[in-house]
Formats: sequence, C-alpha cells, structure tokens
Amino acid sequence: MDQPKESEIQLKANIEINKEFVPQTYEEWKAMVDAELEGVPFDKKLLTATYENIMLRPLYTKNDYNDKNEFPGFYHFSRSNKVDGYLNNSWLISQELLYGDADEFNSALKYDIERGLSAINIKLDLATIKGFDADYSNVEDVGEGGLSISGMNSLSRALKDVNLTKYPIFISTGFSALPIMIIFLSYLKKNNIDFKYVKGSIEADPINYLVKFGELPVSLDFAFKKMKLTTEYVIKNNLNLRTIGVSSLQYHNAGASAVQELAFAMSTMVEYISQLQEHGLTPKDTHNKIKLSFGVGPFFFMEIAKLRAARILFSNIMREYGINENEIDIFIHADTSSFNQTIYDPYANTLRATTETFSAILGGVDSLNVNNFDKPFGLPDELSRRLARNTQLIFKEECNLNKLIDPAGGSFYIEKLTEEVAQKSWEIFQEIEKQGGILESLKNNYPQKLIEQTNEKRNQDLFKRKSVLVGTNMFANTKETKLEFKRIDKIGLQKKRAEYLQKFRVSAAQEKDLSILDKLNTLLNSDDTRTIDTGIDAILEGATLGEITRAIRATTHESIKINKLENKRLAEPFEKIREKTEEITKKTGSKPKIFLATMGSMKQYKGRADFSREFFEVAGFEVIYPNGFIATSDMLKEVEKHSPVAVVICSTDDNYPDLVEPIVTGIKSLKNKIVVLLAGYPKDYIEIFKKEGIDDFIFLGVDTHKFFLSLLEKIGE
Repeated sequence: MDQPKESEIQLKANIEINKEFVPQTYEEWKAMVDAELEGVPFDKKLLTATYENIMLRPLYTKNDYNDKNEFPGFYHFSRSNKVDGYLNNSWLISQELLYGDADEFNSALKYDIERGLSAINIKLDLATIKGFDADYSNVEDVGEGGLSISGMNSLSRALKDVNLTKYPIFISTGFSALPIMIIFLSYLKKNNIDFKYVKGSIEADPINYLVKFGELPVSLDFAFKKMKLTTEYVIKNNLNLRTIGVSSLQYHNAGASAVQELAFAMSTMVEYISQLQEHGLTPKDTHNKIKLSFGVGPFFFMEIAKLRAARILFSNIMREYGINENEIDIFIHADTSSFNQTIYDPYANTLRATTETFSAILGGVDSLNVNNFDKPFGLPDELSRRLARNTQLIFKEECNLNKLIDPAGGSFYIEKLTEEVAQKSWEIFQEIEKQGGILESLKNNYPQKLIEQTNEKRNQDLFKRKSVLVGTNMFANTKETKLEFKRIDKIGLQKKRAEYLQKFRVSAAQEKDLSILDKLNTLLNSDDTRTIDTGIDAILEGATLGEITRAIRATTHESIKINKLENKRLAEPFEKIREKTEEITKKTGSKPKIFLATMGSMKQYKGRADFSREFFEVAGFEVIYPNGFIATSDMLKEVEKHSPVAVVICSTDDNYPDLVEPIVTGIKSLKNKIVVLLAGYPKDYIEIFKKEGIDDFIFLGVDTHKFFLSLLEKIGE
C-alpha cells in the first residue's frame, strides 16, 4: 500500500485544524466564563485590584494593545532605549559593597570583579556624605551605610589595582557631589588616568537625602548651585559622568506602590531640571546627565511595566523640554527590594531577589544591584555576595537574557499594564505639580500620606494572609537557627581612621599647609568651574574632605525640614511578634506551647488542626498535635501533662455545640491559667461560645497580627 506524501498529510492536517479550532472572540469567551460562575459577578470574581488601583483581568487580547508600530530604541522607548537591547550592551552587574573600611572594600571589590562584577558601585557612609573627616565625625556616622572617605589616600586604598577605564564607577554622594567629585578627579590626575576614559556617575540627589533624613545640612539653593557647578564642569570638560541622581529607592523601601514611586521620581527629575535652568543650565545641557534609580519589588509583571513606563514618562517629559527624540539618553539603575526582605527564613530572600532580578532585566535596566540575602543583618559575607552576584550571572550566562531584545515586547498583558502604570503615575505627577512640585508636596505630606495608605493595605493583606511572605506569616521553618547580626564596629573603625588621619596631618610640611590654606581661602570666594580645579590642587597637596567641605559651605545655612520616610520591611510586625515569643522562651527555658484539642475522627479534626499548627508556628510557638480524642477527659489529662499556654479546639462546626462547654469548663478548672481558642468561626454560635468561655477564634481571614498581640498579652497576664 502506498504511503501518502508528506505534503498531503500537512494539507489534511491544516484543513482539520481550521475546522476544529475556530477563533473565538473575547465576548464568546466571557459568556462561557459567566456561565461557569453561576451568577457570581465576573468583575467581583476574576478581576484583581493592585496597590496601584489597577484592575488586572484574567485575559488580555490584541484589542488591549495600542500598537503604534514601536521598535526598541525608538521613541517613546518603552521597548528599550537601545535598538539592539542587550546584544552589544548588556546590563551592568553593579553590586554595592557596604564596607566602611577602604582596605576591606578594596579586597571585596577585587575579589568580586574577578568573579563577574562589571561596574563599581560605591555607597558612602553618612560621615562622608555630610562632609566630615572620620576623626571629626560622630561615631555612629562612621561606616554607616557605606565607605568612609576622608581624602585621596583613603579613596586610593579603596580603588587600589582597579582599572577605572575598564569598569564604570557609580558613586552616590548624597545632597552634594562637589567634595567627592574633587577628590575623585584628584585621584585620576595623580594616577595619570585620562578623565575622558572614565564612565559612570558621581551624582547628587538632595531631595532623596531630604526624604530619608527629614532635613538638609545645607540650603536647597546651595545644593542646587553645587549640582549646577559639577554638571557644568562635566559638560565643559566632556566627561562621561552623570551628576544628577534621581532615586526613588527611599520611597520604594518605605512601602510606595509602583505608580507612586514612578511619579515621585519624575517629579524630582522635573524639580532638578527646573532648578538648574534657574541657575543657568538648559534641559539640553542636563537631560543626559541624569541617572534614574528604582527599587524592584515582588510583583513580577508590575515591576516590568514600571521600568518600561519610566522610559515613556522620561521621554515624554524631555520632549516637552524641547529635546529631540534622537537625543534622549536614558540610564536606569535598579536595586532589588529591601522592603521585601525578612530576618526569619532569610535564605528565602535569595528567592525573592531572583524574581526581582528577572523583572529588572526584562524591564530593561542599564545597571542592577541585587541585595544580599543577609542585608537586614548588617554587613554581607562572601557567601551572600556570591549568591547575589551569581543571580545576575546565571540570568546572563546560562539563561542568555543578554542575547534578547525586549522579550516582554508585544505581550498584550505587559503592554497594557505598562500603559496603565504610566497613566496612573502621570495622574499623581500632575497632582504634585498642582501643589507646586515635589518639595512643596513633601512639605504638605502628600507623598507621605499616599505611602502610608498603601502600607495600610499591604499590612492588612499580610495580617489576613491574603499575601504571603514565606517563613514570616506562613510556612515557618520551625527548625531554623536565627542568623547573627553582623554589626559594624563603628568605634573601632573611627579609631583606625582617626589614627591614620592624625598621622597624615602631622606629616605635612608647614609651607605645604600654607599652600593648602591659600587654596581653601580661594574656594571660599569661588563659585564657578574653577572651584573644582582649585579643589583638585588642594587635595593633591594634602587637603582633606572636611577641609574642602568647610571652605565650600562657609556661607550656607540649614534648609527645610519635612516628615521623613523611614526604611521599612513588610515583615517587621510579624518579626516583633516572633521576638516576643523568643523572650518568653529565654525566660522559661522552652517555647510557649499550643495544645491542639483534636476531637473526633481524623476526618473531623485534621483540616483545622493542620491549619492551626501552621498558624501558630509562624509566631514561634511549639505546637502539640496529638491523635484524635473521643473523650474530653482523656484530652484534659494530656493538656495537664503538657502545660500549654493555650488550647485550640479542633473539630467540625456540627460538633462544637456539644464540645465547647465541657472542654472550657475542664480547662478552666486546671491550676494553670490557659487561654482557650476555637479553630473556625461558626457565626451562629460566636456569642454563645464566648459566654461559655472561648477567648478567641482562629480562621481564614482573621487579623493574625492583632490576634497574636492579644494572645501574648493574655499569656503575660
């Protein structure tokens, strides 16, 4: 028998497929879904509200995608600001190293560069940001938040044997970049490194500092004048350094939603451009000197959309300032979320960071820092740095994400979500502008109130377990050993830094001191780009950060104050509950016990007993889970044997009317005071059971935080 030709098989298959799979419209699909819902409203059952006030639908179609024939690298750049995506310019692995000591920083930097780091990311300590030498600074500021730099020698030790023409360098300087810019350029000059071959940023972000600390140690006018000066110097000397930082990380780590974070960043950027205009620099001068920095949270698609929407808003704003589409230059850095990290079950932080990293890459970031899983504990160790660094390397080298051009492009869902995020952010942006800009809105507490409202929603979802933090409000690891906090020895660090600085000062010759003093006096009366050249000469002769800062800020005064936004972590309320049970454990020598009164057959008690065990383990209790009891007397004997702080009655709603009164009476007759709880919430019997002695109820949807606070208070009594 002759076999059919391959072409005949293919033709037949095509014909059958066309008959069997008739394209369905969205309306036909929705009609079928409505039928399955049996009267439950579609909007109520299948639409999901986000913290951004965006309603997510279960299905998106071509009709949701406003296709404008956009391509990567073309306005409005939602699909990437580069034509070839990551093919020739992969994102930079820009891991922060939060070591205060220059030698320790240098050791970690060189180690990590050999293992895949592709950019230098320097966070400065608070003493350096404030402009104080380490020996004249408050002890608590030295090493707080990053690297301690008091002059060119400490920077030289930090960057020893590191090729700055090969690796871009990014330095976050706080409210003013001028002193660090002077020290950094002095280092380049001394080591004969051509300024023009160094790339990266030495950026100031005074509004971010204001949001973080609630006040500035200088006037806003001073901060903007110095931002203008450093930016003008970079332009005049054709340097590849960005000087204007626009970071939303403080908003993100205070709990802001994606659209809030994006709106605040865009408002800050507009404030800087406007202020620099008033000080003599045009938007054409400044638009390509901006570095945007965002946090990346756990909501995978929302974070992709946020980063894509950032490019849309950035480019739209720049077009309004008269920047040509082909001149728009966007640089976006991202940090994975600190807000989402936990102290308990901290290795889960690595999993969280993995999805956040994936979002950042698909969103098209230019550089990325993956937070170490042990960041809440203080300084990282080699293992945590390796895990964070390798998270990016695996996506790059094994998943080949650096060989893709906008993989999210064309997804109906992501494209629609990007559009909605941009629109919602723009609405908040417009409200801020109506109030007079980001500074006025901060004075009015507008951003603070928006974030507080979002946090209330987040907390309620966490407390009622609508959202899950693994190891924190669900799925606790009962056998974990809590990691030790790696505290920075600030006293030791300041002592070491002070001894070095004092020797350095004593070693300077008198004529050299006089020359430095002359240059510092020149800085007092200078406010143009020559200030930086004069400062470079002073640093090369031995001036320190503190001396430069005092000369530059001689005439400034304190600025505005606002209600600051504290860094938060979503897990903190649950961690405080856990800490309280640990205090009880330390006092008594054992974990407080919860006894499950499993009444009836396994079928009758198991569901609620399993729920109860998991429920109490997240708070650090030891749960006694016996086999089922038929007789109340047998159960009471076991309760007396284990001496629990609370008993949870676990059975069915049908059994409870016969069980509650005798069980409560028996437990209350014991010597120890024991809290009696009921697993479930039988509405018709709640008041009756309360009168019979039930102290509280546990069930799906209970406010767990409120419950545990109440329980711990009763235990204390």
